[in-house]
Amino acid sequence: MIVRKQQPVDYDAIRHVYAEAFRRPRFRPPQEPGAVPPEVGVFDALGEAGDAIPELSFTALADGDVVGHVTASRATVADDPVVAVGPIGVLPDRQGTGIGSALMDAVLAAADAAEVPLVVLLGAPEYYSRFGFRPAQELGVISPEAEWGDAFQARALSAYTDSVAGPFRYAPAFSP
Repeated sequence: MIVRKQQPVDYDAIRHVYAEAFRRPRFRPPQEPGAVPPEVGVFDALGEAGDAIPELSFTALADGDVVGHVTASRATVADDPVVAVGPIGVLPDRQGTGIGSALMDAVLAAADAAEVPLVVLLGAPEYYSRFGFRPAQELGVISPEAEWGDAFQARALSAYTDSVAGPFRYAPAFSP
């Protein structure tokens, strides 16, 4: 497997990864035939708005085929620029093989090298805690939705200071 920065040629394959990864019933009730999971729309909208950060978004390839992807996008905590991670997806037949972990490691290392102070995501605490994420409220980051609770997580990077606190805002693509 190879993990590399997202390239424009990956676009259709990335959409396919998200469509397949999030079509599975373990994430939500079964969809109508032909329905596209919302994560595909978020990926499209982030790109169209210029809020995706291609230099911090990564594609996983196996045998030359795209098998996974992580999207990084612009976000803020109060007035401080930070990075939101998501969607992140791996083709169903490749899940559980370390691809998702490799993608997370890549985006976190690149964000740290780019002196991003904080990375935020919404996901399962039992999974993302292995990457150093913890409930965002512990870092003074206020969730846009109180009901997200501990699933709204943040990871401080090398450039972090405790002045990076306050209300969190995703890019507009995340709004319904």
